[in-house]
Amino acid sequence: MEKFTDLNYIDIKLFNTVGKNTTQMEAISRPNLTYWKDAWRRIKQNKAAFIGLIIIVIYVFFAVFGPMMNNYDYTAVNSSKMNQFVSSDHWFGTDELGRDLWTRVWRGARVSLTIGFLSTILNTIIGGLVGGISGYYGGTLDLFLMRFIDILYGIPYLIVSILVMVVLGPGMSSLIIAMVIVGWIGTARFVRGEVLRIKEQDFVAAAKVLGVSDMEIIIKHIIPNIMGLIITNLTMAVPRAIFNEAFLSYIGLGISPPECSWGILAKSGIKMLRIYPYQLFIPSFFICTTMLALNLLGDGMRDALDPRLRGTE
Repeated sequence: MEKFTDLNYIDIKLFNTVGKNTTQMEAISRPNLTYWKDAWRRIKQNKAAFIGLIIIVIYVFFAVFGPMMNNYDYTAVNSSKMNQFVSSDHWFGTDELGRDLWTRVWRGARVSLTIGFLSTILNTIIGGLVGGISGYYGGTLDLFLMRFIDILYGIPYLIVSILVMVVLGPGMSSLIIAMVIVGWIGTARFVRGEVLRIKEQDFVAAAKVLGVSDMEIIIKHIIPNIMGLIITNLTMAVPRAIFNEAFLSYIGLGISPPECSWGILAKSGIKMLRIYPYQLFIPSFFICTTMLALNLLGDGMRDALDPRLRGTE
């Protein structure tokens, strides 16, 4: 026992030489994830958001291919098959003119989803440009743009949309223009606030000291840092656009017959509510589930794209 108390008397035979394994030393215990891969992983782990994404993908698929799955045209009138309930021939039944509701629902989905996504994307682009320029350059330009936005913000959105629809008339292009005219204001104010916060960060100041141009700073430093928030805001804005389209179509200022949308189908179905309630319930179900799915997906993307949550798991 005495020889173990002094390091000079340790018996080397009591130990085994392990050696080194270069492969194991250089192995990474956790795979390297990019920002977008990590966001996708978080969305898949969020069951509500992933279910919402699946619902949207299914609806988009049927909006594209659904009208082609049977032999009925969405404008074809058949007086001998008026107000028929769900059957093997008419999977969603027929309306008061004998038109196949399956074809009309998915044709309406194509119109409603196109208007919702396209108007929201245009609002995001316009609002992002105006808000980004205003927030980055500031000064007189920022003052002028913000006062102009405040004036537009004081006008109710639906009143402007209704006035535009009255002037331009019903139609898909008129609806998109009506939604874009003042729909970008919220995005502009949101982006301006984020740009004001980010442009004061040290990495932006370092880029300016190194002589990097304003355009490079905006493209390489500011936009990537707010892209996740912009995408989240876009996802949350799509349900509002779809609801506004349905509302305008419901009051007769949206899509004009024989073209159809979910709002047009709901307007037609309300007339038959007491006798044939399925004509209202079917389009209403798709409007509600689409808005719910997009809101669930938006909530999930808000958490998934938040850089502050990376590496916390």
